Amino acid sequence: MVNRLLMGATALSLAVTVAFGIEGVKFFVGEGDKSEAYMTMVNEKIQPVGFVLSDPHEHIDNAYKTKWGMPTQTIKGITGPHPDFDPSFKETLDNLGFFSVTNDAAMGPLLMKEPSLGGFSPFNLHIYKVKGEDKTYVGHVMPETMLDIVGVKDKEVRAKFAATFTELDKVTAEQIGSKVKMVDYTALPKQPMMTFEVPFTGNVETFKADFQSRFEEAFEANKYIIAGYKDMKEAMANVNVKFDRFDQYWVYSLCHFRFSEGIFNRGRPDAGVFAPCSMYMYVDKGTSKMIVGMPRLESWIAVMGIKDKVMVDSILNLDKDVIRIMKELGAKEL
Repeated sequence: MVNRLLMGATALSLAVTVAFGIEGVKFFVGEGDKSEAYMTMVNEKIQPVGFVLSDPHEHIDNAYKTKWGMPTQTIKGITGPHPDFDPSFKETLDNLGFFSVTNDAAMGPLLMKEPSLGGFSPFNLHIYKVKGEDKTYVGHVMPETMLDIVGVKDKEVRAKFAATFTELDKVTAEQIGSKVKMVDYTALPKQPMMTFEVPFTGNVETFKADFQSRFEEAFEANKYIIAGYKDMKEAMANVNVKFDRFDQYWVYSLCHFRFSEGIFNRGRPDAGVFAPCSMYMYVDKGTSKMIVGMPRLESWIAVMGIKDKVMVDSILNLDKDVIRIMKELGAKEL
């Protein structure tokens, strides 16, 4: 991984003439605490450029502290030891936020051609601030890297998808700061996606209700959080976009809270740009099988240049865990 800070025309020119690798992640760097400016941006400024905010998760750093950083808890006036207190826990962040956004109107036609784009629809417009550093970082995975991870090769789709980020980046630069930190990488893993097929019989609505119930129960039993849910059929109807290829299309956002703390609060808050994980599920019209896909977390290692063995092992193990749970739900890995 290579981190680059680009400032002004000279730096931009240098970026063009010097080979750094593949641009994986872009962060806009604001001086000081930009939390208030960020909240104004996501609540008021991104909608005029086409983006819809769903399932915001503000100040996850505070949730980490509440879960593992409190030695005692008080319930009904009685104070006692906190059962989840972790003496190794340290507060390292002033802010960590996951804010899922999608340009629904633009994504409808693209998803009709390339359903795998659901792996980053929605995606995280990430914010973090490290204690002791008077800077705030706001950014996203580069659209070209998103496209490479989900396997989209269609040039027209790639161009249209990438174009949706132009105005979003302009707004972010105006609200947060024009300094840009780029994270470069060499290559993605050989298999950046996990994909499944789930056959079913009978009515698709009945199948959907049953599968979603079993899915949510299974992942929650394995200590995952359903961090978000978006019904793309409903979203496209709300913006009057044709979406008739599918009988059903929805996206879950998944988070494993303990896993995330072990990465984001322990030195790599920038990797939170990939969280929570988007798992798309769709049924093509008139068919009796559901297709499921999610970017493997292994891509975090490659793009973010994660070297810490404990982190690497936990990332690879979580990929295996998700695959195990899906197979237990009757999914066939493709």
